[in-house]
Amino acid sequence: MFEEAQYFSPVNEDEHGRVTVRLARDHPGFADPAYRERRDLIAGLAVGHRRGDPLPEVAYTEEEQEVWRLVSAELASRHRRYAAQEFLDAKDRLKLPADRVPQLQEVSDLLEPLTGFRYLPAAGLVPLREFYGSLADGLFHSTQYLRHHSMPLYTPEPDVVHEVIGHANALASDRFAALYRTAGEAARRVESRQALEFVSRVFWFTLEFGVLLEGGELKAYGAGILSSYGEIEEFRAMDVLPLDIRAMGLTDYDITKYQTVLFRAESLSHLEDVAGGFWETCDDDSIAALGV
Repeated sequence: MFEEAQYFSPVNEDEHGRVTVRLARDHPGFADPAYRERRDLIAGLAVGHRRGDPLPEVAYTEEEQEVWRLVSAELASRHRRYAAQEFLDAKDRLKLPADRVPQLQEVSDLLEPLTGFRYLPAAGLVPLREFYGSLADGLFHSTQYLRHHSMPLYTPEPDVVHEVIGHANALASDRFAALYRTAGEAARRVESRQALEFVSRVFWFTLEFGVLLEGGELKAYGAGILSSYGEIEEFRAMDVLPLDIRAMGLTDYDITKYQTVLFRAESLSHLEDVAGGFWETCDDDSIAALGV
């Protein structure tokens, strides 16, 4: 359930250095040779990157730029209606371009003066402890490819739309960025695989798919909801439960479908107290005591 391959199509590198992304047969781009070649090329840029080197730049095609423009516009209107105010304020601080795909270096240059976060390229698979642990250092691993142009409002896996429109906007908030860092510190602190998975599930049901009450309305702050054209229209109809660390840490989920269960914070301060407080103090023993 928690192998990172669930998030991304597997990426292989052969003995000659050729990088190949293995798309599932039901992936929108499976039967498109040009798209598959692009995915391999972009993944290869990340595979070849070494920490400390300049971030690789992708020469996005006009077709890819159009996907970004379309999704940015559609999400913007839904953010105004459904997003938590903290996310909207952070989005206004960051000011991502809506007319073109930003390079990861550009996103880093915008983010770092605000909250200290920077981006790193990911070909696909990122080990669980490395992905979450890097958050403690203000580093976020991100893909750079775009979803297939035939289905611009759908992706079966996180693409640069999710990584940037969803996460970078949240990371421009001092309060959300502090929660990301605290989650990363927790991921580094715990030792067992079970405890790490518990920490990551709490992250999933908060910073990926979290909702909170604001002015008597249910608003979304999770990057997964706020980067999904379809899910952002549906989250209020889902089974919304009170914020509960044990329940979040023990609840299974399927990333290939809309989430059926969400957990509601009563406010942003409540989220900070409950999830932030858990990440600040948790260890293997305290997580085991919750029934893991």
